[in-house]
Amino acid sequence: YYKCAIMEVETKFKVLNENFSLGDDCNPIESIKSRLKSPKSIMEKLIRRGYPLTVDSIEQNLFDIAGIRVICSFTSDIYRLADALLSQDDVTLLQKKDYIQNPKPNGYRSLHLIISTPIFLQSEKRMMKVEVQLRTIAMDAWASLEHKIRYKKSNDRLSEKDCEQLSLCAALCSQLDAKMEEINTHCGR
Repeated sequence: YYKCAIMEVETKFKVLNENFSLGDDCNPIESIKSRLKSPKSIMEKLIRRGYPLTVDSIEQNLFDIAGIRVICSFTSDIYRLADALLSQDDVTLLQKKDYIQNPKPNGYRSLHLIISTPIFLQSEKRMMKVEVQLRTIAMDAWASLEHKIRYKKSNDRLSEKDCEQLSLCAALCSQLDAKMEEINTHCGR
């Protein structure tokens, strides 16, 4: 079911991207990545949060089994796409976390949406939860590299200096996004 939900949401974004290209002669989406959380990861998260190890518990308590990451050209594209997705009558917003306007302490930026959308099966319609992350190219590059650096250290904690440097890099990426947005706006888009 979660694979089907990923296909539904991915298709919605592909259609929106095509629609935007007709009207504005631009494609706001650079790439779309999807992932399905592994059974092991699901189990570990349920245990960590103290939930029962049942299918009902998974469906009730975990919202990130199915995940879509949409990489956009510009920050404004993120909000345009999110608004367009959420205006669809079969998409319900369950949760929104705007880490662009309110970055995490480590500098992480992204717009996170938990949505519910139907999948249509042979004999039923089933509502499914999907986590959607929208980022710019710069935000995605920083998040990917930060993840590699942090998990390369495995059990060793990053030094305070390393954390400060990563935060500085996140700020530079944010400045890059702002400058590219400004240039793009100036060029008439």
